Amino acid sequence: MPFVKLVKNKAYFKRYQVQYRRRREGKTDFRARRQMVLQDKTKYGAPKYRLVVRFTNRDIIAQIVHAEVVGDKVLQAAYAHELPAFGLSHGLTNYAAAYATGLLLARRTLTKLKIADKFDGNKTDGEFVAARDKQDDEGEGRFPFRAILDVGLARTTTGAKIFGVMKGVVDGGIAVPHKPNRFPGFNKAKGAFNSKVLRERIFGGHVANWMKKVADNKKENPDQKVQEFSKFGAAFKPADLEGLYKKVHEAIRKDPSKRVARKNNAAGRKNYGKKRLTHTERRAAVEKKISALRKKLKA
Repeated sequence: MPFVKLVKNKAYFKRYQVQYRRRREGKTDFRARRQMVLQDKTKYGAPKYRLVVRFTNRDIIAQIVHAEVVGDKVLQAAYAHELPAFGLSHGLTNYAAAYATGLLLARRTLTKLKIADKFDGNKTDGEFVAARDKQDDEGEGRFPFRAILDVGLARTTTGAKIFGVMKGVVDGGIAVPHKPNRFPGFNKAKGAFNSKVLRERIFGGHVANWMKKVADNKKENPDQKVQEFSKFGAAFKPADLEGLYKKVHEAIRKDPSKRVARKNNAAGRKNYGKKRLTHTERRAAVEKKISALRKKLKA
């Protein structure tokens, strides 16, 4: 009988180390995270910022984060569900909304750091432009705020919406190291970048073209039930989309602060939260119960 080597023996299992929980759940690539978080000792504890972008089915999450020993701390955040306050009520997960979310995050972060006036960013035409500082008369100025892109476990394919958020952040005035080879309009075979294709995506041109195509198909087949763009088409016309996104960008640049929605309680909703009583109120309630019991016993 041939000898079979026992690989997973007692020594193997004694030395086996369980992976981190988020690695087991498939949520975090710790090898990539380690490279993004590591900071040179010569930086003397200066935070290393990451632009964290995550997509859900109905929302876009963009945050500026830095790591500490106790855990990650968020410097500033912006979400796609905030865009209705700036004039965009529908289509909150497409490429144009991703760009607007990135722009909102950049302007909000620079406003918090009080350097928004020094870094206007790029009022986009789709060109590949890095964030630059406003130099003084002597040709000197401060470096722009810098962050590195953290895509998590998302696929970094050419034309992905994650890079739309990054483009919005860069045009908002934050320096993010990148190349144009992941933007729509980049031709890998020729090594050339067509900025017009990217500009069309930023201003919703691809959505407008598809809306026209759906409308033409509906005219040819009037009996066909089409639910696509039912709400979006009722709110906007294809020709108005570019002007709409321009207004959204202007509103973000004018005031990127968070808009708190006022809750309307006109319907008279019940509040089931228990009110916390003070010490005096609790004591008065106890005395009231005692007096009620005494009256009952006397009766």
